[in-house]
Amino acid sequence: MTTEAPRTDGALAGLARFCYRRRRLVLLTWIVGVIAVAFLGFNYAAASDNDYSGGDSDSAKAQALIEKHFPEQQGDTLTLAIKADKGIDDPAARQKIEKVIAELDASPITGPVASPYQDENLVTKDRRIARTTIPLTDKDVPKTEVKPLVELVKVASGDGVTLGLGGDKAEKAETPPQGPAEGVGLLTAAVILFIAFGSLVAMGLPIVTGLMAVLGGVALMKLVGHVVPSPDFTVLVAVLIGLGVGIDYALFILTRYKDSLQDGDEPESATVKAITTAGHAVLFAGTTVMIALLGLIAMGQKMMTGVAIGASVTVLVTMIAAVTLLPAFLGFIGYKINSLRLPRRVSRRSGGDGTPARKRRTPAERWAGVVQRKPLVAAILAGAGLLVLTAPVLSMRLSLPDASVQPHGRSSYTSYKIISEGFGPGYGAPLIFATEVDSRDPELSSVIEAVRRTEGIAYATQPRISRDGQAAIFMAFPKTGYQEEATVDLVHELRDDVLPKAPGGEQVYLGGPNAGAIDFAEDTSSRLPLMITVVIVLSLLLLVVLVRSVTIALQAAVMNVLSIGAAYGVLVAIVQWGWLGSVLGFPTEMPIVTWVPMMMFPLLFGLSMDYEVFLISRVREEYERTGDTRSAVTRGLASTAKVITAAAAIMIAIFTTALLGPDVSVKQIGLGMAVAVLVDATIIRMVLVPAVMELCGKANWWMPGRRTPKATTAAQARAGV
Repeated sequence: MTTEAPRTDGALAGLARFCYRRRRLVLLTWIVGVIAVAFLGFNYAAASDNDYSGGDSDSAKAQALIEKHFPEQQGDTLTLAIKADKGIDDPAARQKIEKVIAELDASPITGPVASPYQDENLVTKDRRIARTTIPLTDKDVPKTEVKPLVELVKVASGDGVTLGLGGDKAEKAETPPQGPAEGVGLLTAAVILFIAFGSLVAMGLPIVTGLMAVLGGVALMKLVGHVVPSPDFTVLVAVLIGLGVGIDYALFILTRYKDSLQDGDEPESATVKAITTAGHAVLFAGTTVMIALLGLIAMGQKMMTGVAIGASVTVLVTMIAAVTLLPAFLGFIGYKINSLRLPRRVSRRSGGDGTPARKRRTPAERWAGVVQRKPLVAAILAGAGLLVLTAPVLSMRLSLPDASVQPHGRSSYTSYKIISEGFGPGYGAPLIFATEVDSRDPELSSVIEAVRRTEGIAYATQPRISRDGQAAIFMAFPKTGYQEEATVDLVHELRDDVLPKAPGGEQVYLGGPNAGAIDFAEDTSSRLPLMITVVIVLSLLLLVVLVRSVTIALQAAVMNVLSIGAAYGVLVAIVQWGWLGSVLGFPTEMPIVTWVPMMMFPLLFGLSMDYEVFLISRVREEYERTGDTRSAVTRGLASTAKVITAAAAIMIAIFTTALLGPDVSVKQIGLGMAVAVLVDATIIRMVLVPAVMELCGKANWWMPGRRTPKATTAAQARAGV
């Protein structure tokens, strides 16, 4: 950050001057580097790791027993669901069903498939609905090999027989790629940049810089995955955040460059000034985003640590591109930054007698004046509005998506509906009980009977003993589905009340995918306050160093928490309550995906700090020039309103494109982040910041151990001092 004038002898100034003068070398290095990293990253990428288990939970202990004593249980399976209007014994229906089962059995990626005609337990009493389990021969079967099986089942449906193929692998196989979503976001960003800059050249620089940075960042992230594995959704999150910050950082620097050219600077000195002012702020802002992301490590969850490291790598590359690649581009462009301009009306800069015309106040200045005249009223109204938006957070529920929340045209959803109708909604939410035993005939009947008698349990199976005779498992199926709150209550009742009271039940662990998802959600909820605290404290320390004011840093933290809370609240209302959910592409009401809130907080806290840094850096420059907080806020708001609005619009455009994709988890995080950026760029920056700074006055600049900054000599002279 600068005070009276940008430094021209510091490290950033030297870097900017080098990149400007040796622009061909810098550009060539970037091109070769990105191509090399992309080749390695996309050809030798680490496998994604979506395992959310682990820790000391009951489900983790059950899973450890199963992995140790039941190795044959580790393979993935698919579930074929069958519904025949005339019953599965109808000759035409039976011919079709047996043909499909034979083709599934003949696939090189499947094991033996049991026929429902040979096992009465696989058929409902009215014989209209049946099911069978299809084992996969390899745990790591690629989805490209599973997709033909999904298509086979889809094509076979019809003529009174409905078939659906479910299972995790089937869901992933039929989930289409993200498609043109990012392209739509980039196109929208280009339009916004063209309107903001009025020039095709100025529009293109942030986009090209951002794209090169994201390509290199994502490829590097895939290589880092060999050291710190990350889940498959990390790439989509990294692309969203990388494009957003990459374009925005270039936008802020380019705006400062254009301002310097208009002030009469040569292109090289304008580049140096832009990097030592806006570029300095970019480094602080990007570091804040990275620190916030790395706060996910405090969750103590392997999956979130992978996301934190992977996304941070992408942000780091965008920061480096902003202060090295962009200056090189500016060296090629020079004065041509305004080439291919959008025709605009030119305002008069002088009066009819040759004297300068009176400068008209911008809309941002007039708005700041309105807020500053009634700061307490503005702060109360804005704060109350944010609290109203935040209120739905009190009913937030966390879970992981399953087939029941997928688009209704998918085979996995069809399988879920058929199974739920014939065998109950709990069939897709089985509870697996595991325990160590010391004989091949363990006494588990009392435990199983206690579980079976529990209200909410549809039925329980007989125990199965491991080959080594040291462990036993049995399953129970709830009457309620995977996403229902009653299932969560049932798991707690079994663990806290039923198992401890049954003879031998103290050593029985309740696990399985359903219980694992519940444990993951509750572990996330319990650790979330720690992560939030770590992110806020680290970000506060960094912001204090940048703005040299404890008061402003505290204001920023509180306002950022308010904007994120509002985003959480809107997300709950839309996704969980279903308000406009179908309009925005959510197939049904559903809980919030477990990892979304903990992913959103550090990302949004870091991004909100971006806007805080760019706004407050200008406000402070004006304050140190004039010594008047009110005018400093007004002018700082006026000088940054256009660029922050454009930056926010770009972020919103990129984040909302996630709603065009197929993944409900990514849809949720895209929607939540878009809402938060909208709230931050409007209610926070346009109302709360000027109102609170007006109320605090000179206290805004309080810093222990030093006096409040004074006005410059010129300002003192104007004040008659």
